[in-house]
Amino acid sequence: QPLISSSKWLQLHGLKRNKLSLSQILSQIGFQHRKDYVTTLGKLVASRYADGLFPQYKKAQDGSVYNLTAKKELILHFVDCLMGAIELYKQRMEWLTSESRQIFGVIQERCIVIVLDFGTAAPAEFDLCRDALSMVLVEQVTQIAKFNLIRAAPALMKWQQKSTPVSEHTVTSAVTWLWKLDHMTAASHTNSAEALLEAMGDEAVSL
Repeated sequence: QPLISSSKWLQLHGLKRNKLSLSQILSQIGFQHRKDYVTTLGKLVASRYADGLFPQYKKAQDGSVYNLTAKKELILHFVDCLMGAIELYKQRMEWLTSESRQIFGVIQERCIVIVLDFGTAAPAEFDLCRDALSMVLVEQVTQIAKFNLIRAAPALMKWQQKSTPVSEHTVTSAVTWLWKLDHMTAASHTNSAEALLEAMGDEAVSL
């Protein structure tokens, strides 16, 4: 799936876009039962000709009533469409909460710098962090334009001097660099701030 926000995804695949919101469906399978003000009579007059002729549906949101006139085939068509939408939403949710996205979210920017601060991670946790970073590089960074890695440390460590165009070679190089890093004592707050400032000095869109 493309690396886009959920709001953008809904603009493309949401119920309104596909005319499957409740109001849109009701307007296609019936008509609203109205009560209008008649000036000559000076009062509200309800349209009662449909009373008892059609099944009615009352919207909980605003209390409006719809007379349902559609045939069974049209109703079943909308059932199929809504079931398809539910399945699509489930797939999107599974995708959002799987692999690197459950840790990093969905990277939407075209140029990024990832600042590495491993804190007081034990050796086993250090490897888990590198696993997660390798995953996001392979799964998401491969779909953007440029990237770089900077490690917060007493002596600042950078994979490249500036953000570098994404390619199979550069992503492989970054993963290799990541796994060659040594486990070390935690960086100080000053080291972390310096790494962030260094990243912000690049042309990266997000950190």
